[in-house]
Amino acid sequence: MNENPQTIDLQRIKSLAPVIEEMSIGDDFVIGEVSGKRVEKSEAILRMLQYPVRFDGFIIFYLKKGHFTVDVNLNSYEVHEKSLMIHVPGNIVKVSHYNEEHIGDMELIFVLISKEFMQGIRFDFLKMFQDSMHLLDNPCVTLNDFELSLANDYFSLAQKVVAAPLANKKEIIGSLLTSLTYLSTDVWAQQADEARKKSETERNARLNQVFEQFIALVSEYHCTERGMAFYADRLCLTPKYLSKLIKQASGKSAPDWIDDFVILEAKNLLKYTNLAIKEIVYKLHFPNQSVFYKFFKSHTGMTPTEYRKK
Repeated sequence: MNENPQTIDLQRIKSLAPVIEEMSIGDDFVIGEVSGKRVEKSEAILRMLQYPVRFDGFIIFYLKKGHFTVDVNLNSYEVHEKSLMIHVPGNIVKVSHYNEEHIGDMELIFVLISKEFMQGIRFDFLKMFQDSMHLLDNPCVTLNDFELSLANDYFSLAQKVVAAPLANKKEIIGSLLTSLTYLSTDVWAQQADEARKKSETERNARLNQVFEQFIALVSEYHCTERGMAFYADRLCLTPKYLSKLIKQASGKSAPDWIDDFVILEAKNLLKYTNLAIKEIVYKLHFPNQSVFYKFFKSHTGMTPTEYRKK
């Protein structure tokens, strides 16, 4: 099976779906609505889109009813009711899944625009879309009732303009597209902000969970285990990644937390027991007294003997 993406243009898509009653301005702009039997009769396009294709233009579509999965640049996205999706030139698109039994129930509004037509408007649509959409993990957004009403108004107005005997159709449609772009980027910016806040909340919850689990482990094993590999293995993380998470969660490194627990344990044994220092060395699993003395002094500024006397 050939999975190399073929590049297609608006003219090619129109030739595959002559039964669709779309309205167009030459091979530069097409606007249409597909539903019921017209979807079933457009299976030539669906068959083509089951393989990766690169459309040399802009695609705007709004799914009023139905559901399918689309791959964009090797990433899969769920497209459901009230979803708005915009593709820019160069995107590799593939419809990876749709329900063939309910294909006739699908209702889709689409706008296809050639790259040359966009360039003639002298508005940097590509940059505008990319600047707003790169903030989102999912370029497919769900419209609320107000945004849905506006989208329907834009679509209806564009249909009337294309169908009317006007001499300046391209200029009028170009102005509508400019306006629609500002509206779309505002929608993307709002949803990007919401997605960012949600992501930060989930990330903070995950950080706190890992930190609490780490501290619980250190509290239990600090006398015998002071290497990051042990705790990382218990938490199913790499030592480097665990260190990064603990630093982000607490502002202090993971080894420092382990050392703090060991120093606190050593101070308690020196202050509240009569154990000889060599017994404390053994109890805390230091290799010898010299290492323990050096460790203790580097953290407290005094030797274990000095601390006990004080």
